[in-house]
Amino acid sequence: MTAADSSLPEPRRADFERWRRRSRLIRTLRVALPAAIALIFAGLIGSVAWSTFNAQPKAARAGDEPIRLLNPRFVGRDDKGRAFVLTANSAIRDQKDYQRVILQKPALVLDENGPDQMRINGAAGVFHEQTGKLELTNGVRMADNKNAFATAASMFDTKSGEVVGSGPIQGAGGLGEISAESYGVYGKGERMVFKGGVRTRLEPKK
Repeated sequence: MTAADSSLPEPRRADFERWRRRSRLIRTLRVALPAAIALIFAGLIGSVAWSTFNAQPKAARAGDEPIRLLNPRFVGRDDKGRAFVLTANSAIRDQKDYQRVILQKPALVLDENGPDQMRINGAAGVFHEQTGKLELTNGVRMADNKNAFATAASMFDTKSGEVVGSGPIQGAGGLGEISAESYGVYGKGERMVFKGGVRTRLEPKK
């Protein structure tokens, strides 16, 4: 309070103090209200930007999901002219390698109803379209007109018609039962090669 204020009568002095407080309040509101409005707008802009940036990756991920084909069917011929048909419960193309097709429960039939018929199936597989090679894993079964074998993994070349595998194999052929650690089927199934811990039980024909 200044000396001039103290010289005012008491009623005038009270009015002057109320006016001064109101003036300070108005000055404060003039600064605080625009600041509050600016903060509100900044918060709204930040919220919109946050929602936009969060939504974009989700939309991109949804659009990048691989396409699943149900009951796919691949057909072709090996270099000996034998037709083959490859089917599966489902197929998904590898997003990193478009030529790599991941198969669920694949089954391949080579030379169906022909003299060199062969059937191979497994729980899972990968078909390489560029090379024509089919990888089969998990409970692989292989059978032709003379032999029937079970193995852990197999690689079938749809171009040459050859089958190779490095996993254990066991089954029965024209001469009896056989088991080994690796195998190969060449030609038109006329030559089978077994390697590593080969065990056989010959059954002479009656």
